[in-house]
Amino acid sequence: MEKYHFIGIKGAGMSALAQVLHDIGHQVQGSDIEKEVFTEYQLRDKGILILPFSADNIVEGVTYIAGNAFNDEHEEIKKAHELGYPVIRYHKFLSEFMNQFTSIAVTGAHGKTSTTGLLSHVMNGDVDTTFLIGDGTGFGLESSEYFAFESCEYKRHFLSYHPDYAIITNIDFDHPDYFTDLDDVIDAFSDMASQVKKAVIAYGGDHYAQQIDYQVPVYFYGIGQEYDFYADNIESNSNGTVFDVYFKGEFLNNFLIPLHGDHNVLNALAVIAVSYLEDLDMTNIKEAFTTFGGVKRRFSETYQDGMVIVDDYAHHPREIRATLETARKKYSGREIVTVFQPHTFTRTEKFLKEFAEVLSGSDKSYIVDIFGSAREDAGSLSSRDLVALIPGAELLDEEDIGKLNMHKEAVIIFMGAGDIQKYEKRFTELLS
Repeated sequence: MEKYHFIGIKGAGMSALAQVLHDIGHQVQGSDIEKEVFTEYQLRDKGILILPFSADNIVEGVTYIAGNAFNDEHEEIKKAHELGYPVIRYHKFLSEFMNQFTSIAVTGAHGKTSTTGLLSHVMNGDVDTTFLIGDGTGFGLESSEYFAFESCEYKRHFLSYHPDYAIITNIDFDHPDYFTDLDDVIDAFSDMASQVKKAVIAYGGDHYAQQIDYQVPVYFYGIGQEYDFYADNIESNSNGTVFDVYFKGEFLNNFLIPLHGDHNVLNALAVIAVSYLEDLDMTNIKEAFTTFGGVKRRFSETYQDGMVIVDDYAHHPREIRATLETARKKYSGREIVTVFQPHTFTRTEKFLKEFAEVLSGSDKSYIVDIFGSAREDAGSLSSRDLVALIPGAELLDEEDIGKLNMHKEAVIIFMGAGDIQKYEKRFTELLS
């Protein structure tokens, strides 16, 4: 049994990895800011100690895993280095940890968390699979042969990994505070793909994914017979979505997923492709799909006073579009109301017109103040600039949250990657 201390344990990846190491029998604790973050709940449920940041946390006999958000001048990292104690960056530790498994990296500009959550659940329907998801969820099984994990492109962190398989959900320009342009993003994904050992499973409908020069076999998935793995006869009903799956023209099986929207069918195809290539029992895989309950902050629904209240992580125009598609298909005929919190000034400025266009697809949009980040806390624009571009949109603050109650029987979607949940919490408290 090893002793680990996570510096920045509330980070999504850090929280998940801490849970994995705890589950397989190691002694785990960590430190972070004292502000409440949604990733901490599962840590506390598992009895993992969370301390405030302090140099006093640094003692002998512990391996320190440092989050990527903190530089070497952080008080705990600095003291550990001064005392000669081992400090390993999150992505470096994860790279070594996964070598004991057949590993599947899930990457892409959008859909990573949803696909990783679906992959880990479905694979565990047939084989023991340890997993690490970007919503802060991690689970370790000592008997695991497989490891499914979310692999982030930001700052090219995914280049630390050499997985057996990689799923590429899509390639798009995001993180404008790091990537210079779309070509820079494509180059990063090309480098990542060159490090995969067995095969890449990529969304065939993505033009940029098609451009990469793959060094291992690549299997494209999509909706259309031109792809290696494809879905056909897609039907949406009250239980979810039903569709047939084919591989190179050969019928594999009919599947039901308790989800709506083409993007969820695509995520399922990626999971089916991995399962097929690893020769897993397709009967077990098919059954596991039907019991998937979703991942945190991805169209997470609650019902109150006749309203459907949705919590969703969408913070890029393409993700918002997918969320609204799901809402329209699942709740046809209901009013769709969005409460959106732009995430980072850089992203808001870069995609201002795209945000306005996609949010105009809801029946009513409310915009709250921009949420900054550790990398930037101010910018040259505000949420008013976005409101001005959306017909009928309004600014919203916590004090005025009660006005949402006028949307009787609506689907109210709280979206963003910052602290949008505090607005949702305030509203549900008012209703109760």
